[in-house]
Amino acid sequence: MDSFLASLGPWIWFIAAAVLMALELALPGAFMVWFGIAAAVMGVIAFQIDYSWPVELLIFAVLALGFAYLGRRINARHSARTDDQPFLNRRAEILVGRVFILAEPIVSGSGAVRIDDSIWRVRGDDAPSGTKVKVKGVDGATLLVEAA
Repeated sequence: MDSFLASLGPWIWFIAAAVLMALELALPGAFMVWFGIAAAVMGVIAFQIDYSWPVELLIFAVLALGFAYLGRRINARHSARTDDQPFLNRRAEILVGRVFILAEPIVSGSGAVRIDDSIWRVRGDDAPSGTKVKVKGVDGATLLVEAA
């Protein structure tokens, strides 16, 4: 087995790169791709200069740490850009403070309002349909309202 790996020479790094990048698909998180890139770069270096395998492993380790650090910086910058829509997955919270007209009366504390193309359940004091209500809070997917 050892002679087989030695016969592959620098190609072993490209095989390792392919395996590491394939593992990225199976494992959560974005870190194996950076190790795969480091292995591919080590393969290019190994084609240019014939180092012993311990030196190649050391260079790979340094490259892997460098690319992992770079990847972490890139991911941090990308996640900062997604903060421009803080209510993206909390749609109901953006409705707090707005006034709507009841589509269904609030009876026994429960009713509904039409907002754009959706009907939202509301909870509040009893009121007839057509009454203006102000959203004062959110409980899951139910809007907590009061008379406006």
